[in-house]
Amino acid sequence: MLELLNDNLLWWHWVVTGLILLAAEMLTGTFLLLGLGVAAIAVGMIDLLINISIITELVLWLVFSLVVLIVWFKWFRIRPVSQSGQSNYRLDTLGTVVDSITPHQRGKVQFDTPVLGNSTWPVTASTSITEGTRVRIVRVTGQLIEVEPLQENQDHGNA
Repeated sequence: MLELLNDNLLWWHWVVTGLILLAAEMLTGTFLLLGLGVAAIAVGMIDLLINISIITELVLWLVFSLVVLIVWFKWFRIRPVSQSGQSNYRLDTLGTVVDSITPHQRGKVQFDTPVLGNSTWPVTASTSITEGTRVRIVRVTGQLIEVEPLQENQDHGNA
């Protein structure tokens, strides 16, 4: 069987197989067939220059396929978005009012740690809160943050 393949499998068979794999890759978009197709074309080009046995061709194809796939997944994978400036805010995140807040009107708070990437946010409250008052987050609805003033005993526990 190997002798039959060795005598009848020519260099252009590898190139055609590689092109078919590349065409199939365009339909799938997985990038898996891309590595296999490029490796098959490379083996076909090597077989054109140097007449090698079918076993050597298969080993080269496997090695090239693995190398291309490793390179692809190592250097070209989607990098995670940077988390710089982000925080996992909690509802008890503290801040200081920088623009007074009145009910049904927005004010502004400077938070001690970034909330959703920003330190300063427009906020609402159910009561009037004056500038300079320490507050904590009570609720977040979309990008609207509701705060409430800290009680005296909570403020001393966090100082």
